[in-house]
Amino acid sequence: MYINPIREKWQQDQPVVNTFLSIPSPVVSEIMAQQGYDALTIDLQHGLVDYADALTMLMSIRSSGAGTIVRVPWLEASPVMKALDAGADAIICPMINSAEDAARLVSWVRYPPHGVRSFGPTRAGLLYGSDYNHTSNDQVICMAMIETAMGMENLDDIAATPGLDGIYIGPADLTLALTGDRYRRGFDRDEPEMVDALRRILDAAHKNGIRAGLHCGMPEYALIALRWGFDLVTLGNDIRLLTQSAQQAVKTVREGLKQKIVITDGGY
Repeated sequence: MYINPIREKWQQDQPVVNTFLSIPSPVVSEIMAQQGYDALTIDLQHGLVDYADALTMLMSIRSSGAGTIVRVPWLEASPVMKALDAGADAIICPMINSAEDAARLVSWVRYPPHGVRSFGPTRAGLLYGSDYNHTSNDQVICMAMIETAMGMENLDDIAATPGLDGIYIGPADLTLALTGDRYRRGFDRDEPEMVDALRRILDAAHKNGIRAGLHCGMPEYALIALRWGFDLVTLGNDIRLLTQSAQQAVKTVREGLKQKIVITDGGY
């Protein structure tokens, strides 16, 4: 029987620690999957990943037991259904602006009678068994991104959409949408009006019995979000983590070269 590891964590009242994968490499995704994340999101929207890449990355993550999420490029049926047929446990869809948008998304994630997903779980059927068409409607997770002014205006209606499992916040786009160029770009918002917007989305999700996820830049901010009550936090992505690690390593050596080092026959 198909049991979604992300849903299982939530049923145990445990938060999900997630990261994004933007590098089109099964080796990178396998390395990341072995680091203890609860879930990994393959980014087809802003990442460098296409569908063929995503398939091999899903395969490389499987042995870790982590949940697999795909952020699809846009609100379109085909990428949603193909990601699920490839074996994804969850879908995140960007730029959901209305309850009608959310309802369309849900319909593409669920098989009839709860949706219009076409049957053909090519890899998912091999992974999850012959009863996948019966179990997937209750197991696959569907999350809508709130990141526009229109999405905020329609927040309560979106959160109340039948079959929607959660809301995922894109704080960079949301900040641009709500405040223009008044603030710096990026994640980890500390401006009072943005913190209020994040907390409002969190409250709307929980009021409707669904989950809330937040994209974070630094682990310290992820901890703050978890203390607020977020159910899923994302710790950057593979490119950002690789860049930060490389920068720090080079910086350490460059700064060391500026210091006077005395070398003796016995070493330093």
